[in-house]
Amino acid sequence: MAYQPVRQPRLADAITERLEALILEGSLTPGQRLPPERELAERFGVSRPSLREAIQKLAARGLLVSRQGGGTYITESLNTGYSDPLLDMLTRHGEFHLDLLEFRDAMEGLSAYYAALRSTPADKDTLIQRFEELEASFLGENPRDEAKADAAFHLAIAESAHNILLLHTMRGIFHLLERSIANNLGHLFEKPNARPTLMKQHRALLDAILDGRPEDAQSRAHEHLVYVEEGLLDAERAETRAQRALRRAKAMPPRSR
Repeated sequence: MAYQPVRQPRLADAITERLEALILEGSLTPGQRLPPERELAERFGVSRPSLREAIQKLAARGLLVSRQGGGTYITESLNTGYSDPLLDMLTRHGEFHLDLLEFRDAMEGLSAYYAALRSTPADKDTLIQRFEELEASFLGENPRDEAKADAAFHLAIAESAHNILLLHTMRGIFHLLERSIANNLGHLFEKPNARPTLMKQHRALLDAILDGRPEDAQSRAHEHLVYVEEGLLDAERAETRAQRALRRAKAMPPRSR
């Protein structure tokens, strides 16, 4: 039997693979600047020429970019899974909002489940911080700030799940998610006690994750999104009734005096 010789992987390839893994797991994020070449080579325990070759490979793959003035950065576009034209097209269609809520129900339920199972102490600290920022934004009653903080809280849950596909799917739709939440909040805040209800739901979701209750965390995520969906449907029904009444009023002949 003939045996193929075992080839030692090239050092530059090993560095490339390691940097890719750091990007995938979220340790290196879109837009983040890499440490200086000398420092990074020391961290990896490799020579600077090998590191430089790995960086060149990643740049050729579109994962890294050099900026004028110095520095190598993780490509910003890794953070945008949907192009602006597609985003604008989706937001022009009313049925899209319910489609996104169904998608969020699946993705965020899984994220909450695994976050309750896998979140580290550092993850939990971040979740608490994002929740406190969300709570502060609700007190300020600025829908744009509320939407941004809300999306950041849900993204932190996805990060705490430690599932690469969940993380990058949620990151890819972050801006889409933020705009959807802003639209949803605009409708929900017309209902009395909407803000306290939303904060209660977010608190219950956070507590389930912090306490390590995966099934409960998934249920709390579902409960929250069902509440949002019902609010949107109520708003759509109210809008339909208003339009119907307006059409009837226009169709009625003027009263004779």
